[in-house]
Amino acid sequence: TLQQGEYRCELPGDATGPAGIRQDAQNFTVHNSSRYSTAEGRDTYLLTGDLVTMTSGPKEGQRFRRLSANFLREVNAAGQETELRCVRRVRNTD
Repeated sequence: TLQQGEYRCELPGDATGPAGIRQDAQNFTVHNSSRYSTAEGRDTYLLTGDLVTMTSGPKEGQRFRRLSANFLREVNAAGQETELRCVRRVRNTD
């Protein structure tokens, strides 16, 4: 399963502004037993190897590749990584 906690999502910024551009509508929280929640509801995900698939609920069908214990990158329908990244919130990522 994924590390439990709040995952904050962002798109990359550039040298003239912030390092990341928050995408708060994409944020989610991982709970125990392969469950996640958003402001719109709560449901399940499936982790197979390094691929995370939101299997039901508000993010149903959205997929991510787990790059590390705290870092996910969205994967599109063609299996390619997008620019959207979601990082598990820890004390130094506020």
